[in-house]
Amino acid sequence: QVHLVESGGGLVQTGGSLRLSCAISGRPSSDYAIGWFRQAPEKERENVAAINWSGSRTDYSDSVKGRFTISRDNSKNTVYLQMNSLKPEDTAVYYCATKTGSTIYSANEYWGQGTQVTVSS
Repeated sequence: QVHLVESGGGLVQTGGSLRLSCAISGRPSSDYAIGWFRQAPEKERENVAAINWSGSRTDYSDSVKGRFTISRDNSKNTVYLQMNSLKPEDTAVYYCATKTGSTIYSANEYWGQGTQVTVSS
């Protein structure tokens, strides 16, 4: 059985930084891409970032490009989201999800429970 556990969320002031981690246990598929998503209250879920299996390809939403960095350590089955220059509009529950394939365009498969990020103004 596959489990994803996000951690690293919290309360931070505008301009601050946080690093989220997504620890994956089990084996979703032979090689899998990972995505980070977020959902603010009363808003649609938003794609934030994605990374392919090897880490050679990443993609970001325009709203976080240049501020967030996704990375992964396959030896630790962990994916990270470094978030810098945080803004109040980044406040949301952040989720990670594995994808069915190795590319960032694969469908989402397994989800974590989420971690709250709150950015105060």
